[in-house]
Amino acid sequence: MAPKIVLFALFSKLIYRIGIHKNSYVIVQQQWLKDAFKRMFALSKEQIILALPNKKPDATYFETVTERKAAVYSFIYAATADSHKNFELICRAAEILERKEGQVNFKVYITFVGNENTYAKWIYDQWGTLKTLSFIGFQSRQSLYTYYAQSDCLLFPSKVETWGLPITEFAAFGKPMLLADLPYAHETAAGLQQVAFFDPDKAEQLAAQMRQLIENDESFLQRVPDRELEGPLSHHWKELFEILLKDDKN
Repeated sequence: MAPKIVLFALFSKLIYRIGIHKNSYVIVQQQWLKDAFKRMFALSKEQIILALPNKKPDATYFETVTERKAAVYSFIYAATADSHKNFELICRAAEILERKEGQVNFKVYITFVGNENTYAKWIYDQWGTLKTLSFIGFQSRQSLYTYYAQSDCLLFPSKVETWGLPITEFAAFGKPMLLADLPYAHETAAGLQQVAFFDPDKAEQLAAQMRQLIENDESFLQRVPDRELEGPLSHHWKELFEILLKDDKN
């Protein structure tokens, strides 16, 4: 359903290798990716700038929404309908809870409607009849923050990310998160208090964690340890360009 992504996964390492050593710097967003680039391309730590996204809440949207407790426990997964986003894991977990266990006192909000592409259509054809899934479609930033405020937990099963922005956005609300047990998610969620990780290929594991939260059991949630970061390091655009241009100044 996504042949371009398959080709990119197969050949990206070769594409990156072309001319990479001609650059003064390479910029990445996370430490795990910096470690991988050092290993794969024999780059020094000084050549790779770690440029972190701004983790501060977006006051423009955060301050204009109000939290409302829903009648049932609600989850949200905000992502585009791309195959690597792994929506099928959430759908399979919801199916386990609803059809096998009879658990229907929860709702999962999914940000597409099912006609966006082949993948979205497949997802909707397979699981669109589940009562616990709500296909809400693409949301404006304001509307998305409203859903964040009114949801109880963020789900994030994506298999490939350079950061995972919804994790940072949802963190402002101080609510539970269930995240894929992958390096990007551990690093993006570093320092957060109410987090659990699941195998992104095991729907049964995610279903079990969702069930615990639906039943008001948060005992398995933990704080994510901070990650030691390696310079050169920037936290905003101005700092990044100061690093990039320092050789010219000298």
